[in-house]
Amino acid sequence: MLLLRIVGVLVAITIGAAIVAYLFSGERRYLRLAGRVAKYALIFVLCVLALMFLERVLVL
Repeated sequence: MLLLRIVGVLVAITIGAAIVAYLFSGERRYLRLAGRVAKYALIFVLCVLALMFLERVLVL
């Protein structure tokens, strides 16, 4: 769970910085960066949760 918290904080910082960079520069590449980071973070979280679920199922 510590890993998920660390990843969550880093993702929030990265997305926030990308949005601020977009607001200052107006370049859409920063919005694409924020979207990609969010997508891969969601995939990472789902994989970790699936592994935790499988661990629970195998222990039973």
